[in-house]
Amino acid sequence: MPRVTITVPERNSQPYRFNLERKSVSLGRGSENDIVIDCSSVSVHHAVMERIEGGYQLRDLGSTNGTKSGGQTKEIIPLTDGARAKLGDVSFDFSLTADEQLALSKEAPGKESPVIKEDAVETPPAPRRVPHRPAVAPVAQPDPAGAFFMTLVFLVLAVGAFYIGMSLRYSKSHPGSSLSNVLFSGETAAEPETTPAAENEAAGAETPAPAGN
Repeated sequence: MPRVTITVPERNSQPYRFNLERKSVSLGRGSENDIVIDCSSVSVHHAVMERIEGGYQLRDLGSTNGTKSGGQTKEIIPLTDGARAKLGDVSFDFSLTADEQLALSKEAPGKESPVIKEDAVETPPAPRRVPHRPAVAPVAQPDPAGAFFMTLVFLVLAVGAFYIGMSLRYSKSHPGSSLSNVLFSGETAAEPETTPAAENEAAGAETPAPAGN
């Protein structure tokens, strides 16, 4: 049988027992209550203990000083084994035996955790891995116009060097004349002049000396 213990300040505790089939137990200062509490802080009709599926609860009936649990005023207080409450200044203790707890637990069906359906979230595809390739510098394509210009410059330099070399050789072999005059004016190369002294030397070289006596 469930047990309720009422403790009025400066008085001895008063235990009460009742059957599990009892649907309600009224508490208050009035003589018509199931549990009469002689204390000025308790209202005439202070609270009622109610049988609910799987257990009990203590409901306040609009009392002046309220019904408290854990220091807070509450309208309804669930009653489990070892529950404590305050009706005004009066202590209210509730207890159940092991058999009673088992019997009550069979009445209350287990509650499943609510399943909350969430909006489907589309999972983005995994990024595709691209194999790493070393950077290759682009090969410069030859410029046809630039190649032609370089070839032309090379030919001009070669012709100029050849002309300078021929001019130097011609100037050494033909003093007083230049290769440019010969090429562009049409004049012939000047023959070296023969001086009279040279002619005499030549003649002397050709005339044999007279024979001796």
